[in-house]
Amino acid sequence: MAIYNMNDFMRLSAVINYQISAKHIDWNNVINIILSRRTISDESKNILHLLLEYSSEAYGKKKRRLGPLAILHPLRATALLARVADEPDLLNLMTILLHDNFEDIKPKRVEIDMWIRKEKKFQKVLQMITETDRWFLIERLKWLTKEPTETYYRYIGRLIKHSGKTPEVIRVKLADRLDNTLDMRIEYEDPLQKVDFFEILFQMLYSNIYTGFEPEFPHPPPATLNGVQRLYQLFKNTVLMSLIRQKQAAKDDEKAQTIFYHLARASMREAQRIALHIFSYHERDIKIARELLLDTMNYVRGGGIDMVTPRVANQKLDGLFVSTFDEVNKKRREKKLAELYTDKHLMVQAAVAFIVMFLNFINDPEYYVKGITEEGVHPEPQNY
Repeated sequence: MAIYNMNDFMRLSAVINYQISAKHIDWNNVINIILSRRTISDESKNILHLLLEYSSEAYGKKKRRLGPLAILHPLRATALLARVADEPDLLNLMTILLHDNFEDIKPKRVEIDMWIRKEKKFQKVLQMITETDRWFLIERLKWLTKEPTETYYRYIGRLIKHSGKTPEVIRVKLADRLDNTLDMRIEYEDPLQKVDFFEILFQMLYSNIYTGFEPEFPHPPPATLNGVQRLYQLFKNTVLMSLIRQKQAAKDDEKAQTIFYHLARASMREAQRIALHIFSYHERDIKIARELLLDTMNYVRGGGIDMVTPRVANQKLDGLFVSTFDEVNKKRREKKLAELYTDKHLMVQAAVAFIVMFLNFINDPEYYVKGITEEGVHPEPQNY
């Protein structure tokens, strides 16, 4: 399984969802699906079995934004993480299974340590591992929990700071974002399944007889997550990946680096889907599309995606991070995203810029977007 491949991801989702929808869930089946033929000791399997029962009861019938049961996210993320490890480690599996526990399960006004002491079923799981593993598990889960007053930048900065003691938390966060990136669509099949995206762009740029990509189906109905909301998620991936590169976090951790590249590829392909959708349904004039691509190409070649830029009058891509994606207040951000949604030309240019950005993450081990820090985004003037 290529863990950045949407079709493989949808099959994994369907198989796990089928198991957890059963009247009587066989958690051994779920464990086998998660591990994908990888073996762990019987003792570790018993601990995972109890942990899964606890998580199932704790999540109950809670659902994710797109509709599936909320527990599907940690189960899938654990499966993605397990697929980059030859011999899955119990503590790592427990960490990613529980990585949202203090945000999703714990009452918001209850302190973590107090909640742990009162949560009897969680305590039962903790008693099955060593005292050292208990300490590491609780500390990891605290580091992976975003505080209500914390910005995303500070949260990732704090996580990276603690990762020096246990770089495995970087693997967990990357696997978490990989699952979230692949889980932005409810599709029958990947829109890129029968498409060579770069061939389409090549023809748009160089062919005088190309009339545009013809989609197989009519425009889909409105989705829970639209294109601009998906762009915002790609922005979050850019923040995470830039801070990891900037701080050289888990630089020598082969598994973390593998997931990093899978996340970059999954993000690049999602940006391609967004651009392809706009060229298929919203801007079919090849002349206009070519002008947008050339303008974006000049922006990229001039260094526009190498750093956070301020807003300028003659280039709408400049300042997009600052003016739209960086808004901390959720209501104001949603309003700004809604405004961007009405500008399909800027959306497609942003999508193409993200494609190159994630290609840079893949091809250049030193690449990150300068100006993204744990304090936020800080633009610098640049001449293109």
